[in-house]
Amino acid sequence: MTAPSTTALYDVPGPHTRRRHRIYALAGTAALLVLLGWIIYLLIHTGQFTYRKWMPFEYKGIQELLLNGLAGTLKAFGIAAVLSLALGGVLAAGRLSEHRPVRWVATLLVEFFRAMPVLVMIFFVFVALKVQPLPALVTGLTLYNGSVLAEVFRAGVNSVDRGQREAAYSLGLRKTQVMTSVLVPQGVRAMLPAIISQLVVALKDTSLGFLITYEEFLHAGKLIASNLDYDLPFIPVVMVISPIYIGMCMLLSWFANWVAKRERRSVKTRQVEVAAAEPAAPMPGDTRG
Repeated sequence: MTAPSTTALYDVPGPHTRRRHRIYALAGTAALLVLLGWIIYLLIHTGQFTYRKWMPFEYKGIQELLLNGLAGTLKAFGIAAVLSLALGGVLAAGRLSEHRPVRWVATLLVEFFRAMPVLVMIFFVFVALKVQPLPALVTGLTLYNGSVLAEVFRAGVNSVDRGQREAAYSLGLRKTQVMTSVLVPQGVRAMLPAIISQLVVALKDTSLGFLITYEEFLHAGKLIASNLDYDLPFIPVVMVISPIYIGMCMLLSWFANWVAKRERRSVKTRQVEVAAAEPAAPMPGDTRG
């Protein structure tokens, strides 16, 4: 029987370790099931599944209110996502610039907007600058997520092997060509999980729009709950809204995995077989064997 192979990070677990891991997994699963059962028991005990509390969702007006709120959330997220990616690219280019003043300004902007709470920026734009709710929400989301994505882009570009950069420069390529043709395409693979994670954060942060009266999904749920005349009206509303938020985040993750698989199958990134070197033809006048 061959000995278990090893890796650079850890040894392959043996039979006792695998048995212990299975016990931990079963214990964790049982604990989660007990917690889920306890929550369901509390919901049943407080009457959250009675028809009276779910009947309002059959009304066309409430359904339209939820759909309009969902459309508002997707609209704010779509605009903020595009602008955040664009701003992140500009700030990352500034941080990678060879010109010191440009690099300093980009670094200052990135560190400032990363440190500022999103809600503070949204309120500042909405109250101090007297901007409408949608532009105020999009501005706050763009400044924060764009500054975070700038660091993601910079780290992704720097993760590419230094030899790739040097080889590109040795071929006579300019810095812009090296970035767009060599570094960025290879760095995207390392960036993609972090980019999608940050876009999920931006999607969830659109719920802050209800604080400035922007008609998004959570704002629609708040309006519905405030007009229901029974105890704990927010619980059924949350049970309707939460799975939709979770589903949208999972859809983003699925899209990221699809893009990653497509990138691996791309002809541009596929490994190319190189023919073995052959002896060179003899030079004229060469009398060696």
